[in-house]
Amino acid sequence: MAEPGSVEDPTEGDQPAGEPEAAGGDVGGRTPKGPSASRWVLFATISILVVVIDQLSKAWVVGNLDPGAAPTQVLGDWLRVVYWQNSGILFGMLPRSGAAFAVVSLAVASLIVVYHAKAGRGIVTTIALALLLGGALGNLIDRLRYGAVVDWVDMGIGSWRFYTYNVADACITTAIILLLVMAVFPRVADWGSDD
Repeated sequence: MAEPGSVEDPTEGDQPAGEPEAAGGDVGGRTPKGPSASRWVLFATISILVVVIDQLSKAWVVGNLDPGAAPTQVLGDWLRVVYWQNSGILFGMLPRSGAAFAVVSLAVASLIVVYHAKAGRGIVTTIALALLLGGALGNLIDRLRYGAVVDWVDMGIGSWRFYTYNVADACITTAIILLLVMAVFPRVADWGSDD
């Protein structure tokens, strides 16, 4: 309380006793919230769909084709189906390291979920992270079941062939492209924000 005749500080007493001031990361005096419940549902739905479609397609390949057999043409020589086992990571890099990458995949899956909890308010971010999680889990299941990832999509022209890949790889690649776009154009990450 001010003495009679003194000037009282107008800010004195504005902050309730025992409560810290707003943290520097707050926006307009409020803490940024994570994704809404509906955004988590979208995240989980996309991830589960990727895993289911990936595993169903691989089950068909494993049940109907022999490893290393002649490719089955779908769109001529441009798109073929072939059964190939990849003991490395995406597009055959680092072969014979499947066990190590199974452990890494578990850690990556956890990090994706944590990152979504912090940054998944925009719909593009949610879609990218869901594709990434679904792809990582799809390939992780293969490593645990077969000791290698089942790849089956063979694309190319004549003797020039792209790396053989699968649905999980395609989703991971799409997610990486989306994340790169958001890094270059940060506003894309806020599209469809559910704040």
